[in-house]
Amino acid sequence: MFEQVDWRTVFVPTTPLLEIVVRGTLIYLGIFLLMRVVLKRESGTLGMTDMLFVVMVADAAQNGMAGEYRSVTEGIILVCTIIFWSYALNWLGFHFPFFDKLIKPGKLLLIKDGRMMKDNMRKELITRQELMSEVRSNGLTDIDTIKEAYMEPSGRVSIICKKEEQNPPDEDSPVL
Repeated sequence: MFEQVDWRTVFVPTTPLLEIVVRGTLIYLGIFLLMRVVLKRESGTLGMTDMLFVVMVADAAQNGMAGEYRSVTEGIILVCTIIFWSYALNWLGFHFPFFDKLIKPGKLLLIKDGRMMKDNMRKELITRQELMSEVRSNGLTDIDTIKEAYMEPSGRVSIICKKEEQNPPDEDSPVL
């Protein structure tokens, strides 16, 4: 059983290690930029780097286990490269506001004082029906009751309702 295993193929890399690191880096950063620019609202509640990390680690680990690389070592090196970039981007974003702005998109105003901001909706390809679905999922039916609604960096929509006008005190009631 064990004598039929080519242990050299299992553990000795056939691809130069630097090539694995460079490929992993370019793919990770390339997909990250595409998702940051194109798919902001599609990422849902998972952070974009989290989602990218899970997908790429799964793919890299699968390649190493399935033998598309020639060795387990190559798969492990690629997984380590992906883990490094995931950590590095999160670390940079935490310590430097400039990188945080690059890594995480800002919030985008979708409704202001009961009016849909059609230019901003167009930027993210959000239809009126999609926005109204988000409004209803927040327990509201009328956008006139909304002071502001934002698409958050996570892709979710947050809503701030208008405050009800407070009635002025009665002339007969004592002022405190």
